[in-house]
Amino acid sequence: MAEGITNTSIDPLWYKDAIIYELHVKTFCDSDGDGMGDFRGLMEKLDYLQELGVTAIWLLPFYPSPMRDDGYDIADYFDVNPNFGTLDDFRAFLDAAHERNLRVITELVINHTSDQNQWFQKSRRAVAKYGLVGAGANRGREQMAGVGDPGYSDDNLAYKDFYVWSDTPEKYKDARIIFKDFETSNWAWDPVAKAYYWHRFYSHQPDLNFDNPAVHDAVKKVCDFWLSMGVDGLRLDAVPYLYEREDTNCENLPETHKFLQELRAHVDAKFPNRMLLAEANQWPEDAAAYFGKGDESHMSFHFPLMPRMFMSLQMEDRFPIIDIMEQTPPIPENCHWAMFLRNHDELTLEMVTDEERDYMYRVYATDPH
Repeated sequence: MAEGITNTSIDPLWYKDAIIYELHVKTFCDSDGDGMGDFRGLMEKLDYLQELGVTAIWLLPFYPSPMRDDGYDIADYFDVNPNFGTLDDFRAFLDAAHERNLRVITELVINHTSDQNQWFQKSRRAVAKYGLVGAGANRGREQMAGVGDPGYSDDNLAYKDFYVWSDTPEKYKDARIIFKDFETSNWAWDPVAKAYYWHRFYSHQPDLNFDNPAVHDAVKKVCDFWLSMGVDGLRLDAVPYLYEREDTNCENLPETHKFLQELRAHVDAKFPNRMLLAEANQWPEDAAAYFGKGDESHMSFHFPLMPRMFMSLQMEDRFPIIDIMEQTPPIPENCHWAMFLRNHDELTLEMVTDEERDYMYRVYATDPH
């Protein structure tokens, strides 16, 4: 079914009028009474979702994970968390969804992994054994081992440069700390590697090194695994942060857009009519850049619009919505904004002015209940 023509694989622009329902498998429907949702339970509710008018289901991460960041800390990209079921359960769910003309969007968390991922475990052991300097392409003053270089009979060495390692935490000082309430630096010391690794989010989520071509290959293999199974779309989590460069804020860099063009070309060539959705929590001009010339993501979330819809409701005034839409640039014809009122990133209040943030706190955060 994954490779054939189905009702859910005909329209190449299906995402333009999609009604997307986000859900977490673990909290949606429990089929076996263990207190946790699973894919078999979700299958039981597909008729209900169809009756709501939903046309696509967006699944939060369901992969094996320590669950320290609700599954966005992935330990294995090629399997299902056993608490939610098995790969066969996922395949059965996917087929059942497609039989109802429901598309399925899953998460492609490519900026970082869990520190429990075998890629990271092998990388830290390789750095401990071989040090930070390898052979191959330059990365600043350090060098990366290439996949074809001598020494790759050592399985750990193949992953040495999968992550961003350093002997100092003083690099990339202009990058903001995203989770200021939990982290004091974007660098963390690893006692095994005896080196620092880069993380834009939690310290248990080391960032992948996109200056390493082997990481590109690994990401494409993850894409191929799920898309060949029949998945219709991939949400690209935390996509603005893939690269690091000195004297920049390490966000929205040209190298990131070049990689997205590479990924889009790969997906279009192998899996027609699929969709890439960029999670770029940025101002409209920067977020629109993730469409490229129609050759990067098919969709991108419009984060700045979401809090302003809440503002307009409270103010009983359309101005906040009109104002942000006027700041939104035109986009390629084959692309579309993902507008939302609620998802798991609701009301983060990052893409608002200080004045707007103060207003939202004042009107929505004063009720003790």
